[in-house]
Amino acid sequence: MNDMEYDAPETFVLTDEEGVEHEFELWDIIEEDGNVYYGLIPHEASIEEDTELVILKVGKENGEEYLATIDNDEEYDRIGKIFLDLASEDGEEEE
Repeated sequence: MNDMEYDAPETFVLTDEEGVEHEFELWDIIEEDGNVYYGLIPHEASIEEDTELVILKVGKENGEEYLATIDNDEEYDRIGKIFLDLASEDGEEEE
């Protein structure tokens, strides 16, 4: 028997503009400038594949947390670069 534990990735179901649901896995979380951002990839994809990384910002309303899109282009580009740098570092470690 294998004593190693397998931690299933945390998954999120997001609904697009057409109402179609898509399942994503949490790839990484970063904190920047007092905000928290989630990097999500399509379920069962790997960050090495040519896949889209979805970046969402954690917000709070009435004490409840929620995930929201980043509407500010400058903020999105800056946070996206941080996630891309993390993906590059992960790729280097696996070689």
